[in-house]
Amino acid sequence: MANHKSSIKRIRQEEKRRLHNRYYAKTMRNAVKKLRATTDKGEAVALFPNVQKMLDKLAKRNIIHKNKAANLKAKLSAHISKLA
Repeated sequence: MANHKSSIKRIRQEEKRRLHNRYYAKTMRNAVKKLRATTDKGEAVALFPNVQKMLDKLAKRNIIHKNKAANLKAKLSAHISKLA
């Protein structure tokens, strides 16, 4: 256990941040899964801008890596273009 007042505070802050980041990362993963599961092109096209926005925000805030966000967006757009 930490002895310094500052390190105790740091532990509290990190735990709070970890839970916050976990929530948004999980929300993003669920949105991506939902889009991948969609077979209707119209619905997928409607969902894509919101998922794209979410990925960009998470990458900007360093919750996910910017290249991961770019790769996911590319794969999702390829998935949408393949839908009939």
